[in-house]
Amino acid sequence: MAICLTSFIKYLEIIEIFQIFVNQIEIISKTYSIMGAKLNLDKLDLQIIHEMMETSEISYAELGKKLFVSGGTIHVRIKKLQEFGIVKGNKMDVDIKQLGYEVTAFVGIYLEKSSLYDTVAKELMKIPEIVRLNYITGNYSMFIEIICKDISQLRFVLHDELQKIKGIDRTETFISLEEGFNRNVQVAPAE
Repeated sequence: MAICLTSFIKYLEIIEIFQIFVNQIEIISKTYSIMGAKLNLDKLDLQIIHEMMETSEISYAELGKKLFVSGGTIHVRIKKLQEFGIVKGNKMDVDIKQLGYEVTAFVGIYLEKSSLYDTVAKELMKIPEIVRLNYITGNYSMFIEIICKDISQLRFVLHDELQKIKGIDRTETFISLEEGFNRNVQVAPAE
């Protein structure tokens, strides 16, 4: 009886390994089919992107009515856009000042060598007050946006966090007095 039970357990382990292998093949196959598929966005895709960027809480049915297609069509198109990595998640538009975040600053970062970008970027990502990082041309190597509750928190980020990162030569900070506007890129003509 012990031999049969041991054989049965080994049989189950082989089946489990086989199932993991099949799952990995499916993932690889799906990835290659997405990568191999040509990205053909038509007018409807662009209209969907445009409308969703304006108001992401609109239902598929409402959006379908607005664009004269079914809600199911909208669902299929958005799924395709997600698979291609064009649409990534859903975000709320939050008024951070209402939550007590009063200071927005932009910092130009000079690197000792531009080859240190990846290393410095990983370190910057660990600082939660940094909400945006761009690798740029011009005087600076990098440009970051920092959001803080007050000046003392900004001072802490600049003095105690940024200055400790190896590879940063120096920084130049700009404090935003007011955001005039913030908008999305127009990906489709409004009709």
